[in-house]
Amino acid sequence: MSVRNEYPRPQIQREKWMNLNGQWQFSFDDDFVGLKENWQKPGFELDMKIEVPFAPESKMSGIGDPSRHEHVWYKRKFTVPSDWDEEVVLHIGAADYITKVFINGNMLTEHVGGNVPISVNITDALVGDWKNGEEQEVAVYCYDPSYDESIPRGKQTWTDESHGIWYTRTTGIWQTVWLEPVSEYHVDRLKLTPDIDKGVIEIDLDVAGTTTKVPERRFQDKLSYNIKISFEGELIADQRVLITEFSNNKQVIDVFGLKSFNGLSHGFRRCWSPENPKLFDLEIKLFKNDVEVDKIDSYFGMRKVSIDNGQLYLNNRPYYPKLILDQGYWPESLMTAPSDQAFIDDINFTKAFGFNGARKHQKIEDPRFLYWADKIGFLVTGEMASSSVYTDQGALNYEREWMEAVVRDYNHPSIIAWVPFNESWGVPNIRDNKYQQAHTLSVYHLIKSIDQTRPVVNNDGWVLTETDICAIHCYSHGNPDREDEQDKVEFFKRFTKEKDLLLSTYAADLPIFADGFEYKGQPIMLTEVGGIAYQNDESASWGYTQANDEDAFLRQFEHVIGSILESPVVSGLCYTQLTDVEQETNGLLTYDRKPKVDPEKIKKIMDKWRPRIVMDN
Repeated sequence: MSVRNEYPRPQIQREKWMNLNGQWQFSFDDDFVGLKENWQKPGFELDMKIEVPFAPESKMSGIGDPSRHEHVWYKRKFTVPSDWDEEVVLHIGAADYITKVFINGNMLTEHVGGNVPISVNITDALVGDWKNGEEQEVAVYCYDPSYDESIPRGKQTWTDESHGIWYTRTTGIWQTVWLEPVSEYHVDRLKLTPDIDKGVIEIDLDVAGTTTKVPERRFQDKLSYNIKISFEGELIADQRVLITEFSNNKQVIDVFGLKSFNGLSHGFRRCWSPENPKLFDLEIKLFKNDVEVDKIDSYFGMRKVSIDNGQLYLNNRPYYPKLILDQGYWPESLMTAPSDQAFIDDINFTKAFGFNGARKHQKIEDPRFLYWADKIGFLVTGEMASSSVYTDQGALNYEREWMEAVVRDYNHPSIIAWVPFNESWGVPNIRDNKYQQAHTLSVYHLIKSIDQTRPVVNNDGWVLTETDICAIHCYSHGNPDREDEQDKVEFFKRFTKEKDLLLSTYAADLPIFADGFEYKGQPIMLTEVGGIAYQNDESASWGYTQANDEDAFLRQFEHVIGSILESPVVSGLCYTQLTDVEQETNGLLTYDRKPKVDPEKIKKIMDKWRPRIVMDN
């Protein structure tokens, strides 16, 4: 069994940490008696074993039970390493959906949300001589209400079985659980904003104090931090900064060695892109009274995403996103990647097919995926898992969790856009419902209040409100091998090339913009197309269209991709999809990651046309 040993938070790395993945005690609590009977108390034994961080529905958990169990419990013992004489923080990468964390029977935190990290300082709950190896116990309780459609569950089914585009649910812990020691003063938040036009990186960090004594001493202790930046082994900056406030400590550092940026300068060679994934190394040391108390390692990419004249630009040059829809599911482990290598393999397969990125669909992905996207050179659109219905409380929970995700992932250069809503999921009456429209507007502006560096796709697919990209879904492309669909084939070719048709109701029999909103010259992208099911023997399988053999698949694929890439008005695409997932069989790969078609044949089609809109610019 894999225990996922890689460092779980690549943007803020510390030397000392302790992985708590592996075998835990586990129990289903179908009668919901665990809290009443104090299952969290030390000495109470749970009746099963599970491999964390894999959900109990998955095979790799050692349980593999996909049936509905809404209340689950975890427990394990641990000892704090003997060289940790500081504060201790427990992290859970993600647990679905409402989570309570106990240390030695004492509840320390409750967290609502199944997609973002949980962190809690556990020092005061440790018992006995914990600094010298006395055993401690952690217990975790999770409640995942299966039928509550107001929960942001993404592609997880809310029914008893998978069906159509809905997959096996994930309950409880599904990302790495780990411990780390921190000083009473430590770096708590790191925000990195590149500006290639000025050739600088803005570094904004918050310093946290973990004891109640810190506020009283904040002006007595002399705090400072040292920033060291290097690029491919060359030292770029090394400077010390005095801290006067715990938050809003900003420094702007020249990393290009020039006051302004132009495409002919050496600075362009230091810009991040899928073709040139250059990264800068960053080290920050925190000092109290000139004594080092914290050290983190990080990295950043110098890149710029902008929009001009209906076209997306990357680093001030027109850029055409050729994305693939990636659901982020695996047959043996569901939403949890079976290994770090699985992320690398998916990215490399996607690039081998001729795509330059992925629309990570209806899932806030593990930071390890984003790390490899940064390292390998791979575009990503960061997307929130949607709910199905709209409620006031659901909207509040959604906004809080989504903004936690934006803050968590802000520093990754691979993320080029945010997608908070998809196909009106969670806002089903958005066309004319002012409350639901206002919800999408509030999320749009909340994102902008944190991030002015990326465009926002607000309701990807149709019935858009305030949005930076006009994102349209269309699976009505027709099959060129069927005589009865030739009219549809020809109309799709026209549809991709005529702006009025793209902005009509043709794609999904729905308006592209909600009532009161209109197209304002945004880049038009077809962000879901294709969905061709091929090479499966399952009678219950599903896809948007079908192909019976490889040649038929390639003809249909070329029809879809060629029509789009020849368009003078479409400035980006996303093909559905990278892999089969359970009964949905429209992937270029099978569910267990075997190519259905030689990737070179797909890449040849992808490379056959140079997108006209890029040439015209």
